[in-house]
Amino acid sequence: MKRKYSIAHLSALKVPPQDMVYMAAAAGYDYVSIRPVILGTPGEPNYAVEKNPEMYKEFDEAMKATGMKLSDIELFRLTDEVDIDAWKPAFEFAQAHDCHQLITSCWTQKKEYAKETLAKLCETIKPYGITANFEFVTWSACPTLKEAKEYITSTGADNIGLLVDTLHFDRSRVTLAELDECPREWFNFVHLCDGPAPRPAMDDNEALIHTGRDARYYVGEGCVDIAGIVSHIPDSATLSIELPHIKRVEVYGALEHYKQCLNTAKAYLKLHGLDE
Repeated sequence: MKRKYSIAHLSALKVPPQDMVYMAAAAGYDYVSIRPVILGTPGEPNYAVEKNPEMYKEFDEAMKATGMKLSDIELFRLTDEVDIDAWKPAFEFAQAHDCHQLITSCWTQKKEYAKETLAKLCETIKPYGITANFEFVTWSACPTLKEAKEYITSTGADNIGLLVDTLHFDRSRVTLAELDECPREWFNFVHLCDGPAPRPAMDDNEALIHTGRDARYYVGEGCVDIAGIVSHIPDSATLSIELPHIKRVEVYGALEHYKQCLNTAKAYLKLHGLDE
């Protein structure tokens, strides 16, 4: 089966959405995955859709010119206090661009509140035709697949799925057997990247965050069993490359980084019989 590929915004977050579209098209991707909400992290560009009408007018022009499609939007974090209504411009944006997936994850220790909010998020986005894809992140309040399954099943929703990031899968010591226990319909897309050895301890947040946000490896360059993970996920899942590496983007430029992300992933998966 010929795979479909997307490039996630975090791979070069300083590239604005409209420029990202042209670069992704030039590099050979099928989709882009963007961040139309602001998280408030240090140094993060503000691409909030409701705050940047001219930017997203240019984005629409780029999408039309290239034929690029929008895979998913991110990141809708479950924190101590969540205002789902504040995210509605992003939901409307996704609906207008025939995008049916968003990413959410848990960043609060208020577990029951987070579960209730996740259920409400699923209910809110259903009329927009959107599915919430819950991601476990090693340094978040939900670091394992076992816990992620608990959150997903607690919603009782039919528009919720599981997002596996190959780096977090490896760093959280998840097993392939755990993937096989998940319903196949949970897998809409997967985040691809590699990471260096040795794996940091799960409580070494400084090391985990540095690699996760600033220094991920190209597929096949590190120690993550990407072939094993991908082979246990349905072929229909889009492969979204989320591969931030600040130094390489500075040296190569974002476009060349996009190309390297895609070319190394395709070569690796072809070598392992997982792509044409």
